[in-house]
Amino acid sequence: MEHKEVASRVLSAVGGEENIVAAAHCATRLRMVLKDEGQVDMARLDDDPDLKGTFSSGGMFQIIVGPGDVDTVFDELDAMTSKSIAVSTEELKEVATRSGNWFTRAVKVLADIFVPLIPILVGGGLLMALYNVLTAKDASDPTSTALVDSVPQLQGFAELVNLLASAPFAFLPILVGFTATKRFGGNEFLGAGMGMAMVMPSLVSGYEVAATMSSGDMPYWDVFGLQVAQAGYQGTVLPVLVVSYLLATIEKFLHKHLSGTVDFLLTPLLSLLITGFATFVAVGPAMRWLGDALGAGLAAGYDFAGPVGGFLFGLVYTPIVITGLHQSFPPFEMQLWAEGGSFIFAIASMANIAQGAVTLAVYTLARSEKLKGLAGATGVSALFGITEPAVFGVNLRLRWPFFIGMGAAAVGGTLIALLDVKATALGAAGFIGVVSIRRGDWTQFLVCAVIVFVVAFAAAWLYGRYLLRQRGSIDPDSPAAPGAAEASPSPVPEAAENATGVLAPLSGRAIALSEVSDPMFAAGKLGAGAAIEPSVGALYSPVDGKVIVAFPSGHAFAVRTKDAEGKNIDVLMHIGFDTVNLKGQHFTPHKAKGDEVRAGDLLCEFDMEAIKAAGYELTTPVVVSNSKRTGPVNPALALPQEVEHGAGLLMVDPRVEEKQPSEDKQPSA
Repeated sequence: MEHKEVASRVLSAVGGEENIVAAAHCATRLRMVLKDEGQVDMARLDDDPDLKGTFSSGGMFQIIVGPGDVDTVFDELDAMTSKSIAVSTEELKEVATRSGNWFTRAVKVLADIFVPLIPILVGGGLLMALYNVLTAKDASDPTSTALVDSVPQLQGFAELVNLLASAPFAFLPILVGFTATKRFGGNEFLGAGMGMAMVMPSLVSGYEVAATMSSGDMPYWDVFGLQVAQAGYQGTVLPVLVVSYLLATIEKFLHKHLSGTVDFLLTPLLSLLITGFATFVAVGPAMRWLGDALGAGLAAGYDFAGPVGGFLFGLVYTPIVITGLHQSFPPFEMQLWAEGGSFIFAIASMANIAQGAVTLAVYTLARSEKLKGLAGATGVSALFGITEPAVFGVNLRLRWPFFIGMGAAAVGGTLIALLDVKATALGAAGFIGVVSIRRGDWTQFLVCAVIVFVVAFAAAWLYGRYLLRQRGSIDPDSPAAPGAAEASPSPVPEAAENATGVLAPLSGRAIALSEVSDPMFAAGKLGAGAAIEPSVGALYSPVDGKVIVAFPSGHAFAVRTKDAEGKNIDVLMHIGFDTVNLKGQHFTPHKAKGDEVRAGDLLCEFDMEAIKAAGYELTTPVVVSNSKRTGPVNPALALPQEVEHGAGLLMVDPRVEEKQPSEDKQPSA
């Protein structure tokens, strides 16, 4: 490969240096944030014999060059520009976050804030569903009996379940304060501290603020002549998001203008004091007013518009949940109970069921064990009324399930309005929410719920199957080859007599490459091969040869060997996904680029538990990166299967073409 020529062709095809905001590279790909991806000449890039594919994801345009070449091409590309475009991969992610349209940026920010909270939200949501099963009874029938009343021995257990279920949501501002402040560039512990202040037990609980204000019993602070309500914000999201942004902005400003001991002492003090004052004097009340106004407007619109109002409320309910403004609905629902019932809870249940159904459709289509496990758990949680884990962890991440869920919720809202289904109590807004519906409306509610579930699940499943046929992946950002995900398991092919063996570089569970969560590896864009879920943190050379790629971070290696005809075979091993972000932490490389190795030589050791604790997956693709220039690459064993390092993993047959490109150059796959 003529690296300078390749760099020149890439620069021209992406619209010149004026279209490049910033760039970085990983072990195989050029990653660029572009001003306008519409200027990219895709045909030129796709037809370039030295490039292996392109795709756009997360605000970054990525070009697959291949191990051993990508770093040199990147250096040549950077040298051609009048000013350096090179940044670190972490910095590029920040640049990508600031690019794109406002909706894409907003979704990315919300995902960064809420994805780390998914485990606690899933756990709390399922516990809340269990508590409702134990304690629910027909609110319209005073003689009905809950399970805990029929079996008194369950009373204590139910109370413990309720405690564990309620804690994550009652103290949600603390959790969101931590992750949001970190995302906005501030000290996460200061953010958690502000969240604690917003839910202090000495404040009137956020769930009781409306009633307390209506009764005139709200206590106030006299702060420089201002009457400040001692109101808490339990269970809210929007106020703490705004507070976290304000806190991070103030903290960064102070860090910039103070230094040394003064910075160390005064920045935390002033950040908390200024933010706290603004929170209780202005931000909190303003967000509460916004929520109240939204609730009142929705109620008036529903009464005026009927089925159209139901359609619109169902359509927008889940986006409202994302902001946390749905926490303002209970006071309006209580007012509606006195007038015969509330439409809000019934339509909210339809929206939650729709989001749960599309998430379960993703579960049936997902190949990645990580995505499948996440979709299964969060989908069930959504059906029982807790949608945040499903929405932020799966549906917004893939985008199309979220919008299909919104559409199905709109259908459900229309049906609820047409059948005049009303709720007479609060509860878990999902299937189990039937116990909070007027007794005479139970059948209609369940019919609507089933219809919404079927419509949402079927629409998502059908669209997902379409994506599988078109892209080979249910992720719309995936550039997987058409039909890649449709391949059915097949017996291990018989290798040629003079095939080259590639040994397992890790001990663990060997799986098909199509099962990994990274769409580029899963589609074979970076080469044919397999993957291993490691059980031991040690990577060994799979062949005799020369190390041609050895990242200083220790997360990726490539070893070149020769086949029976003396042609190059380049084996790439990538420990986990996005582990380059660890910048070498938890990795101990033992070999460097240019080292000669024998099969079984130790290349790298890594701390599996520490890497997992940092939030990274360890599944390791093992691919022949120049497989387009070799013969067929096939598994040497049936997959999945447990393997020990040194066991046969792949077989590379010799090529059958008579004329091949020169192999004296660097690999380009």
